[in-house]
Amino acid sequence: MSIAGKLFSKIFKSRNRRYLDECIPVVEEITSWDETYNKLTDSDIPRRTEKFKQRIQEGEPLDDLLPEAFGLVRNAARRILGAEYTCVDNQETWDMVHFDVQLIGGVVLHQGKIAEMATGEGKTLVATLPCFLNSLTGRPVYVVTVNDYLARRDSEWMKPLFDKLGVTTGYIQSGMSPDERHEPYSCDIVYGTNNEFGFDYLRDNMKANAEDQVQHDLHYAIIDEVDSVLIDEARTPLIISGPSEDLTSRYQLVNRLGSVMKPGVHFQLDEKKHSTALLEKGIALAERELKVGSLYSGRNMDIPHYLDNALKAHNLYKKEKDYIVKDNQVIIIDEFTGRLMPGRRWSDGLHQAIEAKEGIRIKGESQTLATITLQNYFRMFDKIAGMTGTAKTEAAEFYEIYKLETIVIPTNKPLRREEPTDVIYASENEKFSAIINKIRQINSTGRPVLVGTISIEKSERLSSELERFSVKHEVLNAKHHRREAEIIAKAGQEGAVTIATNMAGRGTDIKLGEGIAGKGGLFVLGTERHEARRIDNQLRGRTGRQGDPGTSQFFISLEDDLMRIFAGDWVRGIMQRLGFSEGQEIESRMVSRGIEKAQKRVEERNFDIRKSLLEYDEVMNEQRTIVYQQRQELMELKGVDEMVAEMFEFYIAHLAEEFPEDPDDLTSKEADMFCQSVKLSLNIGITEEEVRTGYTDGTLVDHVLEKAIENAENLKQKFGREETTRILADIIRVTIDEKWKEHLLEMDYLKKGIHMRGYAQVDPKIEYKREGYALFNQLADSIRINVSERLLNVAEETLTQEAIFDEDVREVFRIGSAQHDEISSMDEAAQVAAMHSETGGEAQARVETIVNVEDEPGDNDPCPCGSGKKYKKCCKNT
Repeated sequence: MSIAGKLFSKIFKSRNRRYLDECIPVVEEITSWDETYNKLTDSDIPRRTEKFKQRIQEGEPLDDLLPEAFGLVRNAARRILGAEYTCVDNQETWDMVHFDVQLIGGVVLHQGKIAEMATGEGKTLVATLPCFLNSLTGRPVYVVTVNDYLARRDSEWMKPLFDKLGVTTGYIQSGMSPDERHEPYSCDIVYGTNNEFGFDYLRDNMKANAEDQVQHDLHYAIIDEVDSVLIDEARTPLIISGPSEDLTSRYQLVNRLGSVMKPGVHFQLDEKKHSTALLEKGIALAERELKVGSLYSGRNMDIPHYLDNALKAHNLYKKEKDYIVKDNQVIIIDEFTGRLMPGRRWSDGLHQAIEAKEGIRIKGESQTLATITLQNYFRMFDKIAGMTGTAKTEAAEFYEIYKLETIVIPTNKPLRREEPTDVIYASENEKFSAIINKIRQINSTGRPVLVGTISIEKSERLSSELERFSVKHEVLNAKHHRREAEIIAKAGQEGAVTIATNMAGRGTDIKLGEGIAGKGGLFVLGTERHEARRIDNQLRGRTGRQGDPGTSQFFISLEDDLMRIFAGDWVRGIMQRLGFSEGQEIESRMVSRGIEKAQKRVEERNFDIRKSLLEYDEVMNEQRTIVYQQRQELMELKGVDEMVAEMFEFYIAHLAEEFPEDPDDLTSKEADMFCQSVKLSLNIGITEEEVRTGYTDGTLVDHVLEKAIENAENLKQKFGREETTRILADIIRVTIDEKWKEHLLEMDYLKKGIHMRGYAQVDPKIEYKREGYALFNQLADSIRINVSERLLNVAEETLTQEAIFDEDVREVFRIGSAQHDEISSMDEAAQVAAMHSETGGEAQARVETIVNVEDEPGDNDPCPCGSGKKYKKCCKNT
């Protein structure tokens, strides 16, 4: 560790200790309320909640109310101890009462910090304390989880407690319709995933009516597994997209080339940066096979991009590791959780390239309609807090990006987990043989074993090996997720052997069966190190919960991806110096430390990518904030008259820029044509004579503006002020939506090409900001001009038609009103960021489409209208 790193570590530890010491008097004050609250009846508790709300409305700070409020939550939890309730289709018994360390965790979360708490320490229960306190303001509290299952489970798990307190709670699920989302969002406390909350924000800002929106106040969010959400998925922008040009034939054309080209001969493969680059032989082969002449001529400039995707599909994206093929679809596997992400897609043509590789139907590309990074979404909240078992390794990033301080909460009981040194082998086959022997040895003692793998393929390979030795076991991966709760419930029982991907990492609490603690507890066996130490620590954390005994150990080979790509040569050299030979195993603390150093380097590289992505997204974030704010004001009919007047003034001044400086420069004929042109452009009852006079004496702009405002006022008097204002606001809003969509496309093009500026010794980030600002100014001018032309030409007899027209347009932009498709994708901004970090890398994005392309027939399929013709010959273009 560097001197600076050691200094930070010492400061962090001393600050952590001081903070915990400061919390002790607060805990004592909380527990001092026990005597008072024990005298209350059950019906008195919600009445006490109402009194808290009244005191807050009268101006009492939340911090002053904290001991009383936390004490009430603790007392309510004790009252329902032993009561039965239903949680995710299973009957459960309430056995949770807040420990002192959990009260400290609640203080940490209320103060907008991150609480690092070990597995089994009850993070879900801890969150109830600040949830209750902050909900007393009458503003919503969002509890963010990493998957739908945990959102539903935690909401139902805590419902008896919140009901006892008189506080409402609900949860959001990915399959909910827009109408179904209104009820949970009206609750005091809402549980849901980061993706659902983020997509609802984007959907809300594409709705046509304010009453259709569901999120109304980004007040306070508690993020469970905060490192997963704000670190792992910070490289995953949320995108709402619509259909774009269908380029299916191009993917099919380059797919064969991608399959036959060889790394090191036709292209350079960089697994660290997750990138490919064509070599001379590859360029020559492509030009010869595709018969396109120069690959880099103007008309062929897009081919290298498609070929790059084909090469990535065949060489970097592995079936059963990165995705599976199911029901004739490519379904992505989340690398951090091991879960399937049905309906999500990689963008920028990558998903289509993988579909071509797998020989299944290729779906069209999409165009961005709305986007935001998770970083910027959560930074919009008034206050955020987080909890996880693994935040300490990323404490510096949390503080630098989010200003979140990390506090390590001590365990309620001493940690008894043993962590033997990693066992290292030369080949993967030797490693797997040793793993099988280890599992059989532990299983013979009756001790339960949890085996962690990084892919479906590896989990199923281990499963087939165990079957050969008749070892009874369960497999938990993305293919067998339906029995997840049942498998986890049995994983700590005597003789249980559970093979799992990262699905068994976050959010799973494995409880030991009777007598197992005496046998040493759960043995966690990791079959491979992950790029991020936090993922390894999540797996370790499945054992040794709440003072239970346990063991965790990793088995590693030099052929593992992390070792091969980042640490192989270095470790191999050490092992040779230690006299390591084929067929041997070695346990070396020095080698284990070397592996951790390799992980740290990968983490630092990924931090650079995330930080760079955020810098690029700041440009879009500022623009998005301005557009969404103006759009919201229009839906709420705020400042419409002022907005119309400002647009008129700009438009008329814009017209005036085309006037000749001197009226005498115009011939009589030219003057007539000019005056007629202005009159026709405005269509507000102004005469050519008035144009001529105003132009001559310099009062034309003021006169036309006065006429335009007068015209708008006449419409209001005839059709009603509120109705006319609504229609005018709708016309402006629809124009903003149309132009914003075009602007996003232009910004996408800018992102894709901006890295080329680096070759001219120009900083691409600075150029992106400068040109993005210029494009945004053009957007603003375009909106003013387009709106003015529409409004100035809205005559009385066409006003109703405009309203009808708007309803049609409104339906197009009613994102989420009907069925929607959520997909995951490579984000161009992240790719640009990766290109300009020293180490490179790529990112995924969560994308949602407004058109369900699943239901559209293929060109040669029978037309749905029943004509008997092929779809392309019948209704496709109608």
